[in-house]
Amino acid sequence: MSTSRWFAALRKTEWGELGTHNIGSWPITVKTAVAGLVLLVVLATGYNLYLSGSLEQLEHKRGEEVQLKQQFASKARQAANLERYSEQLHVMQNAFGLLLRQLPSDTEVPGLLEDISRTGLGSGLEFEEIKLLPEVTRPFYIELPIQITVIGAYHDLATFVSGVSGLPRIVTLHDFEIKPLAAGDGSRLRMSIQARTYRYNGQEPQR
Repeated sequence: MSTSRWFAALRKTEWGELGTHNIGSWPITVKTAVAGLVLLVVLATGYNLYLSGSLEQLEHKRGEEVQLKQQFASKARQAANLERYSEQLHVMQNAFGLLLRQLPSDTEVPGLLEDISRTGLGSGLEFEEIKLLPEVTRPFYIELPIQITVIGAYHDLATFVSGVSGLPRIVTLHDFEIKPLAAGDGSRLRMSIQARTYRYNGQEPQR
C-alpha cells in the first residue's frame, strides 16, 4: 500500500467504533499507526531515561578531559621551569661558594693593611689614621671595616682611591668625607674613608 493510500484509509477510519476489546479486528492502517505511535513513545522514553543521561555524562567527561589536559600542560611547563631554575640555582651556589672561599682569612688582614699603607705612601699621602673597626658578622662572611684618614692633594687622593680599589683582595670603599686641611687653603685636603674587606666564615650556603 502506498503512503497516500495508507493516509486515505486512515482518514476514513471510524475511530468511535474502535475499542480495546476488539484490537484484533482493527484495520491494518490503524494497527500500523498505533504501533508507530507506541514505538515513538518507547524511543522518546528511552532517550529521556538513558540516552539523555548518557550524553550529559559524556559532555561532563569531555569537560573533565579538557581540564585535565590544561592542568597537565600547566604542570609540564612548571616542571620544565623548575628544572631550569634548579640548574641555575646550582650554578649560582657553586659560584657563590667559590667566591666565598676566595675571601681573605685572618692571617691575610695584616698584609692588606700593609698594602693600603704602601698604596697611600706611594700616592704621596700622609696617614693620620688607619685602624681596624669591630667586625660585622653576615650569614656567610665577616665584614672587616678599616677606618682611614689621609692628608694630601686632590690628585693624590684620587690616585690612592684608585690604587686601593685595584688591590688583588676584595676591598670596597665607603663613607667618603673630604675637607680642606686649613681654612682658605685648598691645596691640602683631609680625607676620611672607610675601607671594607671580607673574610670567609667557613659556612657554605645551603643547597
